[in-house]
Amino acid sequence: MDFSVTYLAGRFFYRIFEFFHHWYIDGSRAFGRRFMAAIASADRSLALRVTLRHLFEPLYKDYTFVGRILGFIFRTGRIIVGLFAYLVIAVCFLFIYAIWLIIPFITLYYAAKTF
Repeated sequence: MDFSVTYLAGRFFYRIFEFFHHWYIDGSRAFGRRFMAAIASADRSLALRVTLRHLFEPLYKDYTFVGRILGFIFRTGRIIVGLFAYLVIAVCFLFIYAIWLIIPFITLYYAAKTF
């Protein structure tokens, strides 16, 4: 009888630990992978890395003075738009991740409040 009580208590605490490990460690890894995938998808659309690499080159190989100036202006604008898009994506993910982190605590708070 004594063995079964200690076994059940050990399994109870093990399951609680495993839940929090799964929720915070594994969930954070999955969330980080999805965040990086979203950034990579945005980079395929916005091509920020390519734009940064070719910032001082003229658009469409127009090597006139006007072509060089307009190329720099348009690429700078594209970089600003891309950085703003990355910022929006990061803020959205950060907000959702913060909610993800506090869900167990809110659940425990309301469960403890009912007793």
